[in-house]
Amino acid sequence: MVFGLFKNIGRLPLEYNERVHGPYDPSVFYGKKDKALAEVKVGEVGSWLARRNKSPSAIAGAFSRAFWRWQFKYVQPKKSGLVPYVHLVVGLMTLFYIINYEHIKYHKNYKHHW
Repeated sequence: MVFGLFKNIGRLPLEYNERVHGPYDPSVFYGKKDKALAEVKVGEVGSWLARRNKSPSAIAGAFSRAFWRWQFKYVQPKKSGLVPYVHLVVGLMTLFYIINYEHIKYHKNYKHHW
């Protein structure tokens, strides 16, 4: 059963068809199109979430597509500048703040009235 979860790692998505979609793009979801989250009404959020694939491979695929979109937009252009480095530094600062919050919260500045 465990090996069945990993049989499609490193392969193209099953929904991808070269004749229909053209060259493979790792930042594109080739599955069935659904309504965008911005277009979903408040009453439809539950049914919209129920239609999502919540398997570990689907979640990994979503993170992979987001990473490649970020790569194509900020890292791989010829004149990308400092933006990817700023994203990395701010992301690491946020991560380490969250990790160390339990120690930091005791160092708040309090006004002591004597």
